[in-house]
Amino acid sequence: MKILVLGNMGYVGPAVIRELTARHPSANVHGFDNAYFAHCLTNAHTLPEQRLTQQFFGDVRDLTEQALDGYDAVVQLAAVSNDPMGDRFAGVTAAINQDATIRIARAAARAGVRNFVFASSCSVYGVAEGGPRTENDPVAPMTAYARSKIGSEDALADIDGDMVITSLRFATACGMSDRLRLDLVLNDFVAGALSEGRITVLSDGSPWRPLIDVADMARAIDWAIQRSADNGGRILRVNTGSNERNHQVRDLAAAVAAALPGTEVSINTAAPVDSRSYQVDFSLFARLAPEHQPQMTLTKSISQLIAGLKGMNFADSQFRASPLMRLRVLQSHIDSGRLSEDLRWYSH
Repeated sequence: MKILVLGNMGYVGPAVIRELTARHPSANVHGFDNAYFAHCLTNAHTLPEQRLTQQFFGDVRDLTEQALDGYDAVVQLAAVSNDPMGDRFAGVTAAINQDATIRIARAAARAGVRNFVFASSCSVYGVAEGGPRTENDPVAPMTAYARSKIGSEDALADIDGDMVITSLRFATACGMSDRLRLDLVLNDFVAGALSEGRITVLSDGSPWRPLIDVADMARAIDWAIQRSADNGGRILRVNTGSNERNHQVRDLAAAVAAALPGTEVSINTAAPVDSRSYQVDFSLFARLAPEHQPQMTLTKSISQLIAGLKGMNFADSQFRASPLMRLRVLQSHIDSGRLSEDLRWYSH
């Protein structure tokens, strides 16, 4: 098997590379990344990319059809990957997350790629009342990031041919990584508890948020690169996570506080309505991928985050202004004259 992972040098990529190379030791697993966050290593004992057969560097907006020749599976992780970055770089979010995804998928189909896997998001459901959302429920994307995901899904569904296309609507990512992000709800709570002895909940704590650990995201991707059309259809959109990990934000804060006794929890009871609140039904994923179900519990994700951050000697109470926030990294590249406003590297 020959596998190409686009955007492998971010937060999720290291776990995906670890999973795919462990599950398929004889496969050629290649990475392709523009290295925005290559230097953002966190408690990694070795460079994650050492596991790869080969690492390529470049911008997915420029990836050629010829570069896709010979691959059995393509995994599209590359994205401007959260709401603050989507707000700051709305045009680039559409260009990278949606336009490049669609162009690459069409090229992959022409190149004879067997499986195309797109990392989508449950954020497409927006603010969703009335119980857990299924794949057949209406979507209500509230942000540039969420709109780019559903726009990609819709266009992928129109690609003709034999290529099996899987849009994994991931729950909110969490967990320890060789390139940790702290601009994610659970990761933020653990970092706050460790550095300040305090968790600050910006909402009133009531919004629902399903979670999935990066290790479980990797397991789902391993399933999707092998999925056959008779298991869910040639074109599939599937909520990816587990019903047990639908949580209200206040319960996440309480779980972190329980793991780190003495932590104070501050909830903003006067907060405006959160732009994302949804429970999600993951029953379809459970039926289609019984051997690739999430294994990480909330307690285990928290304990691994605590261990990983302690291993970094983490104690930065100003972490929200640090390179552990992806928007800060991009802005630093721009301020230093390394990146343009459309997130292209300057040549020097």
